[in-house]
Amino acid sequence: MIEKSDNEIVDAYIALQHSPEGSPENDNLFWSFEEMLEIVGQEPDRALRIILAILAKDDNAKVVQNLAAGPLEDLLSGYGEEMIGKIENEARENPKFAHLLGGVWRNSIGENIWRKVELLRDRRGWDGVPK
Repeated sequence: MIEKSDNEIVDAYIALQHSPEGSPENDNLFWSFEEMLEIVGQEPDRALRIILAILAKDDNAKVVQNLAAGPLEDLLSGYGEEMIGKIENEARENPKFAHLLGGVWRNSIGENIWRKVELLRDRRGWDGVPK
């Protein structure tokens, strides 16, 4: 597979979220989801950069929901100890990112990291929490 640039991944991931499930467009863009899984698993700093770029470019509810419950949640599960400092800094300075953290579920995130995430995240607008 030819490695894609961060910008290509960002654009394709966003387009994937906006394409109808089962459509040819969705099928053609699904590589961006798979690429994000691979990057999250192997390149956590790059994964965070791409997550932030996607969020900066499109904060539509569907994009944010899929980003929170997908790449960001996986990043925290796999690299929480390594990445929590960067995530804390970003959440303190970026309200959109704090909101994105609000959509992360604990799953396999370690207790220590989860406590920190709970202090940072903005749950307004998630799961019926008033905005």
